[in-house]
Amino acid sequence: MPAFTLWTEQRVLLAVVRGGWNERTALDYAEAFKAAAKPLLGDDWAHIVYLDDWELGGPEIEPVVRGLVNWCLDHRLRLAAHVYSPNMVKKFQLDRMISDQTGQFEKRVYADETAAFAWLQARGFDTDSQQFDRRSA
Repeated sequence: MPAFTLWTEQRVLLAVVRGGWNERTALDYAEAFKAAAKPLLGDDWAHIVYLDDWELGGPEIEPVVRGLVNWCLDHRLRLAAHVYSPNMVKKFQLDRMISDQTGQFEKRVYADETAAFAWLQARGFDTDSQQFDRRSA
């Protein structure tokens, strides 16, 4: 199974990430993420990422992810919803790489994808579906 799956629905980039990540995986993700985001650029957009199957990464991924976050902010990413069951270690690593709010950007964490989709929709970012089947991604 691949380490990540990316797709867009309207003005939202969705991602599922899996397994333990090293620098190569993070670099591959950043490259694929930018390619997937290309049709969204030039307008405000949002991101939802499913992290339950992600098993963290070594410290070498952190500068790569921070660089991707900066790229996203420079290209009008406005909202990011992280979906995963409560996990303090995961939260700690994600918080080291991604701030909760800066300028016009806001990130929220949800244990339930329905609440994440509702937040995006309330802020003007609809998707074609309000959930996805992890088995097919």
